[in-house]
Amino acid sequence: MFRRLLSTTLGTATAGLLLASPAFAHTGHEVAGFMSGFAHPIGGLDHVLAMLAVGFWAGQTGGRMIWAAPLGFIALMIAGGALGMAGIGLPGVELGITASIVVFGLMIAFAFRPNPVAAAAIAGVFALFHGHAHGTEMAAGGSAALYALGFVAATALLHLAGIAVAMGMRKASVAKLERAVGAGIALAGVALMVG
Repeated sequence: MFRRLLSTTLGTATAGLLLASPAFAHTGHEVAGFMSGFAHPIGGLDHVLAMLAVGFWAGQTGGRMIWAAPLGFIALMIAGGALGMAGIGLPGVELGITASIVVFGLMIAFAFRPNPVAAAAIAGVFALFHGHAHGTEMAAGGSAALYALGFVAATALLHLAGIAVAMGMRKASVAKLERAVGAGIALAGVALMVG
C-alpha cells in the first residue's frame, strides 16, 4: 500500500513539475472555477516547489508536524486568497513567494524541527503570499468558492506528494539525501529570485 501511495504521489509531483512553467503562474485565467483554481498552483514552478517543500518538510520532521505545517499553510493561503479576491493589496507578493522556496528549502536542508505551532505559523506567513497571488488571478464572473476549492485541492495534493517522498526517504534512511533535496529547493528559489 505504501509503495502504491508513494508511486501515485511521485507521479503527481512529477506531472506537476513537468506541467509547471518556469515562469511565475500569475498570468490570469479565462474562467474562474474549480479547474482554473486547481491549475493555478501547478501552473508555475514557484508554487509547485514551495508546496512540495512544505509537504517534504512536514514528512521529514514527522509527528504532529505532518499535519501542522500543511494545515497552517492552507488556512492562511485561503486568507491570502480572500484578500486577493477582494482587491486588497499585499506588498512584495512575488518576493514572498520566491523567499518561501528558499526558506522552506533551508529548513529541509538544516532539518529544522520547530514545534507544530511555530511550523504552522512559519508556513502560514508565506502562504499569505501564495494565496494572494491565487486570489488576484481569479477571473471576474466566476465562482470564487469553486476557484478557492480548486487551489486548495491542488495545494493539498502537492503537500501530500512532498510528505510521501520525504517519508519514503526516511524509511530508506537517506537523511543526507533529504538535506540535499532541501538545498536544491533553496537554490531553485534563489534562481527564481534573480531570474
